[in-house]
Amino acid sequence: MAKQAKCVTFSTPSPKSIMSSLSSSTSFSQSPLNQTFSLSMVEETLDSTEPIIKKWDPNTKTISLFSHSRKQAKEFIRCVRDLRRAMHFLVSQHSQSPNLVLAHSLMEIAMSRLEKEFFMILSSNLDQLDPESVSGHSSISSYSEFEYVMQSDDEMEKASESISEVEKASALSYKMIRKSIVDEGLHLLRIQKCKISLFNRTDWSVLEPMIKNWIKAAKIGVTTLFRGEKLLCDHVFSASTTIRHTCFYEIANEAGLNLFSLPELVSNKEKKKLPERIFKLMDLYAAISDLRPDIELIFHFDSVAPVKTLAISSLKKFKNSIHTCLTEFELKIKKDSSKALTPGGGIHKLTRTTMSFISSLSEYSRVLAEILAEHAIKRNTRLLESYFTAPILEDEHINHHATSVHIAWLILVLLCKLDIKAESYKDVSLSYLFLVNNIRLVVDTVRSTHHLRNLLGDDWLTKHEAKLRSYTTNYENVAWAKVYQTVPARTSTTLSPDQAKTHFKRFHVAFEEAYMKQSSCVILDAKLRDEFKVSIARKLVPEYKEFYQKYLPMLREEINIEMLVRFKPDNLENYLSDLFHGTPMLSDSSSASSSSSSMSISLGCG
Repeated sequence: MAKQAKCVTFSTPSPKSIMSSLSSSTSFSQSPLNQTFSLSMVEETLDSTEPIIKKWDPNTKTISLFSHSRKQAKEFIRCVRDLRRAMHFLVSQHSQSPNLVLAHSLMEIAMSRLEKEFFMILSSNLDQLDPESVSGHSSISSYSEFEYVMQSDDEMEKASESISEVEKASALSYKMIRKSIVDEGLHLLRIQKCKISLFNRTDWSVLEPMIKNWIKAAKIGVTTLFRGEKLLCDHVFSASTTIRHTCFYEIANEAGLNLFSLPELVSNKEKKKLPERIFKLMDLYAAISDLRPDIELIFHFDSVAPVKTLAISSLKKFKNSIHTCLTEFELKIKKDSSKALTPGGGIHKLTRTTMSFISSLSEYSRVLAEILAEHAIKRNTRLLESYFTAPILEDEHINHHATSVHIAWLILVLLCKLDIKAESYKDVSLSYLFLVNNIRLVVDTVRSTHHLRNLLGDDWLTKHEAKLRSYTTNYENVAWAKVYQTVPARTSTTLSPDQAKTHFKRFHVAFEEAYMKQSSCVILDAKLRDEFKVSIARKLVPEYKEFYQKYLPMLREEINIEMLVRFKPDNLENYLSDLFHGTPMLSDSSSASSSSSSMSISLGCG
């Protein structure tokens, strides 16, 4: 893996300064393609270049020319450039000249020296050649300084074959060293070639951390490792498209295919797509989708195109897999066949799992927008339109409409399923309480989940909060109306003692019955539980307190008054405070006192 960029200073001049000095140092630098050579000028060139080139014969001198002397490096490059022009003249005008043999021999020595210098620069800067240093031209200046004499062009192709042969050898050195760096980089990123047979036997629990690591590794691998190698290769071999393409292919193609083998294998792993695996699939889709512009830029030419093709192929397969998972999830809600009733009208497991899934799904709105835009899911359009109007979200990059509609549809499918389950309760009040509990969870999840709330909008919340209030009112009317009716209205005429006794008895029976039934009910949400208690108490306790204070004195002379008037107003508050925990506190033998630990509901009744 490429390390942090470092600024490296070589003892060699910059490319521009070298070319400038060379153009002014000899007449051969003037318009090389139009330069008029003569045999005498060729001989002068050979006489001046031979001692300098032979001095740096790599077989006799092992130190680095580029590190040894800036002046001598410039001189050596000038000699090679002039020698090349002389060879071009001999090849085109005097191909049988004996001077061509000498020139050929000198060029082989020069190319061997430059190849060796090239190898030494590569070897000594393994950890300093990265995208930043390439773009800044800080650590590869030595490449540029002999780039001019090492790359092939139209003029070069007409010169001696020895030049291209040595150039190929230099490219081979480059490929060998840089490929080892790329391979080591992927190894450090924990990217290894996957065997299909072994992968298909790997459990999903093992794959999940592998996928998580791959997503992080892929970003580094593409944007740093492969992008850096592409920039470096393009810079070093800027004069030859063929050589830089060939080099990059041999350096990066196999590694690129290895990198993108895991998502391809994941996309092919199972025919049946389980809904709960959708999130890892969307993680992979989002990661590759984000990297796609870099992938297409880096692996754009034919020889490395299979890497790009593999990545894009995985994207298409993930789209299909994610779409299938969404369909399977909807079917899972519709086909839920659990017959067991939730004790006390509490929250059903289907509601919890579905809303947890939908909440997580909303965080992938961009991915869903892309997939649903291309793969619409069949649904009851008329029912959905009457139920939901998608909010307009201001996002110039993403059209969230399809995502909003699909999320709303999934929740509607859940609510319809809950309506069916509510009908299974024999007690109507429990049916309403079941709906209250479960819709409250749905509404709270939407309200507290930022992405979900944005996708569904405030109108959706307002509509469902109204439905929640309606179910709450229905529950109270069914569960407590009989108790409310046993307390005479404040505007009624004064009751006789016998009539008062009758009302006390009816109240006691109705309250005990309602309390025993409702105290086994469950409301897990503490806020909702308190709202229910307060609502019931406000309608019941003040009325009963007034009745109690008005008619109890009338019955003071009655025998067993404690059995006749079993509940004091304060006791009612305490009993009501124990409701909806699923643990009834009242029994047939109960006295007028309640559990000392009961929480009193403050109603301002004094």
